Amino acid sequence: MPDYIPNVRLRAWRNQEQLSRVQMADKINATPIGVAERLTCDEERVRRWEAGEVRWPRTPYRLALTQLTGLEPEALGFSQTKQTGSSLIEARVIPADALRAEADLYGTMELAQQLQASDVGAGTLEALAEAVDLLCRAYPVVPAGTLRDRTQKRLAQINHLLAGRLTLDQHRELLVITGWLTALLGCVHYDLGEREEAETARRAAFEMGRQVGHGELMGWAHEMSAWFALVEGRYEDVVTAARMGQAVAGTSSAMVQLTLQEARGLARIGDRREADRALTRGAEVLGGLPMPSHPDHHFVFDHAKWVFYAATCYTWLADDDRAEEHARETIQMHTRPDGTSNAPMRVADAHIDLGIVHVRRGDLDAAVDEGMAAFDIDRRSLTDLVNRAGDLDRVLRQRYRREALAEEFHDRFVMARRALTSRRPELLD
Repeated sequence: MPDYIPNVRLRAWRNQEQLSRVQMADKINATPIGVAERLTCDEERVRRWEAGEVRWPRTPYRLALTQLTGLEPEALGFSQTKQTGSSLIEARVIPADALRAEADLYGTMELAQQLQASDVGAGTLEALAEAVDLLCRAYPVVPAGTLRDRTQKRLAQINHLLAGRLTLDQHRELLVITGWLTALLGCVHYDLGEREEAETARRAAFEMGRQVGHGELMGWAHEMSAWFALVEGRYEDVVTAARMGQAVAGTSSAMVQLTLQEARGLARIGDRREADRALTRGAEVLGGLPMPSHPDHHFVFDHAKWVFYAATCYTWLADDDRAEEHARETIQMHTRPDGTSNAPMRVADAHIDLGIVHVRRGDLDAAVDEGMAAFDIDRRSLTDLVNRAGDLDRVLRQRYRREALAEEFHDRFVMARRALTSRRPELLD
């Protein structure tokens, strides 16, 4: 797992120009400064820039990049600030530990006593906010059923505080805390195929955000609507919901997520030009946000997630080379030396993207291997997995309907779909 922060602004510019790394390197060498300085930029140098391995290129290359793009190095995602390791890719505390830390926090005598009281004691809101953050950080790897049950339990424990004696500021803060917890519950419900429960939670989270004027919380509620529409094949609704969310989200992780959801909706309807533009806008907003302390938090958007979203966008746009590049880097960024992952659901989707690319290139064995790898990952959003596996199953059956390997994958897909519709995720275990 690399210790670098991906330079998504530079990558977004190259993608929008539809250049390969080799082509971009050649164009850099052909700029006036490139010719004068006899620059020897190549594919590997561009890769190192985009991977974040080089944060500030040498002066001739910076000048050549500006001549090529018309943008200053900072606008292309470069920085003179020395990078001191990346908490972006590998969080300081793994999410499974976050779940245990949340349980320990609730187990303290002080918080337990405060939650039993009719009034909010000193420090209660801070402790509750910390507990909710820990649950949101547990989302990437903790089984959805486990996280749903824990989240429902916490909501039941804190909801009675809203009926107690509160100042206006306390009431607002408690609504925000409860809103984030409700939004998390909606996401987990949807992962489990519990559509009605997910929508109820989403609406409740939005209403709490609306009551207190919390734009980011409202933005995430709109993002959930866009996500639901994407999985359900309502692609115009994806774009509409994403744009509605952008109108209220402010400069935040929600804004980045909404912009990337817009890109995915546009990619699904085949609008390459606008999808590229949305990816670029998302990279620009992301570049202006501070580095997150806890990138494993579900409601925090990190640079590696941009690469993951781009992989799927380019898969749907049938840009196979670009899709493969982003998918492979997603797997690399989220795979630890021991083979485990800090973002298994992203890795599962990346395997599906690679499977589709292999089908288009005529490699059945590799396509099925990638598809099976997605099913074998422990933490999964069953709803998303079935949707994406369906993408791969369709292209396999179009080209290889009579092949035994394609049938083997189809059988696995049907089992996953049955597990989703029957709400029995254990069928896949």
